[in-house]
Amino acid sequence: MTKTVNHWIGGKTVEGASGNWGPVTDPATGAVTTRVALASVEEVDSAVAAAKAAFETWGTSSLAQRTSILFRFRALLDANRDAIAELITAEHGKVHSDALGEVARGLEIVDLACGITTQLKGELSTQVSNRVDVAAIRQPVGVVAGITPFNFPAMVPMWMFPLAIACGNTFVLKPSEKDPSPSLKIAELLAEAGLPDGVFNVLQGDKVAVDRLLEHPDVSAISFVGSTPIARHIHTTASANGKRVQALGGAKNHMLVLPDADLDAAADAAVSAAYGSAGERCMAISAVVAVGAVGDELVGKIRERAEKIKIGPGDDPTSEMGPLITKAHRDKVASYVHGAADQGADVVLDGTGHTVDGYEDGHWIGLSLLDKVSTDSDAYRDEIFGPVLCVLRADTYEEGLALINASPFGNGTAIFTRDGGAARRFQMEVQAGMVGVNVPIPVPVGYHSFGGWKDSLFGDLHIYGNDGVQFYTRGKVVTTRWPDPSEPHGGVDLGFPRNH
Repeated sequence: MTKTVNHWIGGKTVEGASGNWGPVTDPATGAVTTRVALASVEEVDSAVAAAKAAFETWGTSSLAQRTSILFRFRALLDANRDAIAELITAEHGKVHSDALGEVARGLEIVDLACGITTQLKGELSTQVSNRVDVAAIRQPVGVVAGITPFNFPAMVPMWMFPLAIACGNTFVLKPSEKDPSPSLKIAELLAEAGLPDGVFNVLQGDKVAVDRLLEHPDVSAISFVGSTPIARHIHTTASANGKRVQALGGAKNHMLVLPDADLDAAADAAVSAAYGSAGERCMAISAVVAVGAVGDELVGKIRERAEKIKIGPGDDPTSEMGPLITKAHRDKVASYVHGAADQGADVVLDGTGHTVDGYEDGHWIGLSLLDKVSTDSDAYRDEIFGPVLCVLRADTYEEGLALINASPFGNGTAIFTRDGGAARRFQMEVQAGMVGVNVPIPVPVGYHSFGGWKDSLFGDLHIYGNDGVQFYTRGKVVTTRWPDPSEPHGGVDLGFPRNH
């Protein structure tokens, strides 16, 4: 029997009323297992109204109340790791260990939100003039919305809402319609932790819901993670409607391998970073730049490791990589591999014909490795978002750096070397927001912010960390002067004419 996923509005499940439904498939079998409600404009308005009403009290609630609820939520989230991971695997397809890792990384931001009191302290300068003090405080912005992608249906929402509600905002989450169930489980846990009705709402939907959130007059801020074209549209549209926006876009993350690098470590890193989570992550390494004469040996080591990766259903403990999210996405990823040879690449591994016994209708694709890829090929220029690794060659460090910096994307990058001086130069000279030194996927820990440069970020502030707190609050400066009790009239002469 097909499961139904509805909205969560005002602290309870609300059945979809638009009459529009979307299919959710099990990527391992290709079978439709769930139907998800797709919100109408009226349903979006209902969710925003619930959040606006809740903000009247939540926005002025005490920090102690907010953090105590978040502490209870953290305990419930920790106790339900497996249940949430199972939902992720069932709808996204990633293996259970990857799904558990996703929940763990989301927990980091919940931890940060639980300890947010020190980040909201504000500043005070006393006696800036005679008996004049100046205080800088931060206050919530109001109703904020999060629009999140399919590849991390639990982690990316947790990059947003814990800090948002800890700062006193109320939240409307619009998750991907491809894997909507984890968001509802999270909503239930927040309610169990004691979060007041309407502070956190889940609005299932598609472009109709997104467009209404971008223009809704009662939504003050929009957080988004997704592809670059959509991020650009989100930023342009929401900004034009007077909202603050953080819109994180796509990536083409490079790994520069210098001749002195430990090639075994570099090959291990390339395989895990390129093919982990089936390559469906914006921090995947999708381009390795081999410098000097190490290219052939490095490609051989990557191939040797890639051929051993076991692909299978995400709920099989022996599987190391699962299927892709949809058949259409699987076919799109395969098209890049099919066209690579025509554009001059050596196809070292072609995973497009991979199937899994007993799961022939699943969205399967194997690992593909493309060598000697040119910078003007489609496989290099586009964000493939699948298990395809491109290897490019460069004669020198300078050539490799220039290649990386010429990319329109600037999300994350990495260098593998034993030379500290070269690593230091790279971290200063590369044009990317997140840099790894002998670390292939440099996703910052929760108390540092995540975000890229160039076409990987639209907006001024990165997500979570200190930038997240700034994004979900706005500053106010208060200048005060109190008359001294010894003054004759206890007042201040403001220069107005006196009437006698």
